[in-house]
Amino acid sequence: MARPIWTGTLSFGLLNVPVSLMSGERKVDLHFRMLDSRDKNPIRFERVNAETGEEVPWKDIVKAFEYSKGNYVTVEKEDIQSAAPESHESVEVEAFVDAGSIDQRYYEKPYVLVPGKKAEKGYVLLRETLKASNKIGIARVVIRTREYLCAVMPEDDALVLILLRYPQELVDPADYKLPTGKASQYRITPKEMEMAKQLISSMSGKWSPDDYHDEFRERLQAIIQKRVKSKGATTKIVESSAEPEDAATNVVDFMSLLQKSLDSKKRTPAKKAARNTKMPTKKPAKKAAAKVPAKKVAKRKSA
Repeated sequence: MARPIWTGTLSFGLLNVPVSLMSGERKVDLHFRMLDSRDKNPIRFERVNAETGEEVPWKDIVKAFEYSKGNYVTVEKEDIQSAAPESHESVEVEAFVDAGSIDQRYYEKPYVLVPGKKAEKGYVLLRETLKASNKIGIARVVIRTREYLCAVMPEDDALVLILLRYPQELVDPADYKLPTGKASQYRITPKEMEMAKQLISSMSGKWSPDDYHDEFRERLQAIIQKRVKSKGATTKIVESSAEPEDAATNVVDFMSLLQKSLDSKKRTPAKKAARNTKMPTKKPAKKAAAKVPAKKVAKRKSA
């Protein structure tokens, strides 16, 4: 069973609700080790002195801040501790704001707040009040000596805490060269706008996160399993190198591309549906193959 990151209180006004802060994400990345290609032995990374090349033990390593090129000032443990916030075991709500008022770029990492024993009443009171008022709480929380800004919001039966980025952590889009002005300035015609709207409408649906998964990770995991079974035999990833029919070029016939997209109807959801269906019988397989252009069929056979 998952262990809480810390146990403390969720505070708003004079109300204090005992809670546990639990992780709201699951790590599914594949972890790799670096090996020496000559004998397949693991590589050990060492901490060495940049001048002497000698290995430096952990007890002799200190943290420092480089305030100019080649000039450092050391930072002691006591300095970090003195700068750390005093309140380590509370989520202190400072204000409530409209649920849709925070730019999505500020959201960073999710956690789940779980009520302590006999704390259900205060937990449910805040959860249901936030739902009814369409508000979210802006709070501060300390995790492993660092203070974070966070949002507390209801999600079904849970109160979810999401860490927020500070404004200085975000890049202003205006820092980049972006196409400004109206669509007409880029020779976009009303007909193109209307067809694009039709395409978006034809591809629209309800957000269902279970329809999406990390396909690259699954393919890579399957390749790793093959290599494990074949005891190190070479297994190659076969990827199509051919460009798609509608690859972008400098001069694009938008009307033609939009019409093709509308004619094919929901190209992206169609792929999703194919992933979710069971293995087709032989007859449907023949029928589907008939729709594939001759060039593509030839490529598949050669692969």
